Amino acid sequence: MSLSQSPSTPDTAAYASSAAITNRILWENVVLAALLMLATLPGRTQGLGLITEPLLADLKIDRIAYANINLWATLIGAAACLPMGWVLDRFGLRWSSGVLVLALALVVWQMSGHTGGVMMLFLWVLLSRAVGQSALSVASITAAGKGTGKNMGLAMGVFSVLMIVFFCVAFPAVGSVVVNQGWRSAWQYIALGLALGIAPLVLLFLREPKASAHKAAATSGESLTGYTLPEALRSRAFWVFGGTTSIFNLAISGLGLFNEAVLAEVGFTAEDYHQFLVVMTIFTLVGQGLCAWLTLRRPMPVLLGCAMFIYAVALGALPHIQTHTHLWILGGMLGITTGFITVIFFAVWGQAYGRAHLGRIQGAAQMLTVLASAVGPELFERTRHSLGTYAPVLHVIAVPVVLLGIVAWRTKLPSPPSATVTPDSVDEGTLSKAV
Repeated sequence: MSLSQSPSTPDTAAYASSAAITNRILWENVVLAALLMLATLPGRTQGLGLITEPLLADLKIDRIAYANINLWATLIGAAACLPMGWVLDRFGLRWSSGVLVLALALVVWQMSGHTGGVMMLFLWVLLSRAVGQSALSVASITAAGKGTGKNMGLAMGVFSVLMIVFFCVAFPAVGSVVVNQGWRSAWQYIALGLALGIAPLVLLFLREPKASAHKAAATSGESLTGYTLPEALRSRAFWVFGGTTSIFNLAISGLGLFNEAVLAEVGFTAEDYHQFLVVMTIFTLVGQGLCAWLTLRRPMPVLLGCAMFIYAVALGALPHIQTHTHLWILGGMLGITTGFITVIFFAVWGQAYGRAHLGRIQGAAQMLTVLASAVGPELFERTRHSLGTYAPVLHVIAVPVVLLGIVAWRTKLPSPPSATVTPDSVDEGTLSKAV
């Protein structure tokens, strides 16, 4: 072996050191990405749900008006997903994400002092949705996905588990403040936590992994290329994965808002509902860990197809459960599938379309899911209002869930482009293998 080929040469040692630093940065980014997702809490349906009742009583707003505010704020706010992808690709993760967190802190602080009419409340909810649920969610999944390469599935599994753990701590903490000190105090504490806690961490430690990750990938033979957003939109895989996760979000948002009422319809109490949430959360964590492990061994389309089939069975069975055993089994099924679909949604875009334009592609996918989540609660409540029960909407949604699961099972992810490119230079003809 020549000196240049020796594993102990300075170049090899330097590369090993660089690879170790790169790996550390990527995993730090995964943790920070989970914190960024936690920061979206005041802009999400579940977060706003924590203050709905005291807010309505305080501002003397009826439920129909507030439901319309949330519907239109979510639909309009979804438009922030697409430009956010471009902003991340153009200006980088650290400053874009830090500015977003500070902007959301300002919005939440201003909302905590709101005493005006419906239009101003609509403005604050709209900004919460646009900055929090839409733009900051895109920043979070992009921070977790960029540079993870062949470890994408594992990284997204860790990210998803951390995210669930953070939310499990945050929800009861915020809920306790709402009960004991009021919704305004809770929103003020969240604003301070965003501005003085998460924003400084992001600005100090979040790093753009592109340059260092590309060097490591080049040595390992990993593709450094990526599809553009128009190319991704012309592929079957984008619409299959975007469609499956969107219909999942449609159903889960409707259930999330009216789950207690759905279970009450079949004879379960509020206490049963709270225990059901605990079971579902535990199995969501199990599903995320299992899916992260399986993504290293099985194709993501197959995993998504299996998850969608189980999800369809759970939706169809929900109106017919009768015993607590049925309820715990149902919670396990919904939790496992939620864990699988969450990990796959976060992981598939980087694996399928590369890192060059990941922010824009994930922004488009996130917009689909946000639009679907806006429609879900409205669809559930209109069905109950018209037919007196939630059962028909659950049965109807189960059908396309099964069909999309079958399509997902048979879908192949795009082949990587053959040419090495930069984020601003992608061969427009590389999609032929993927369509």
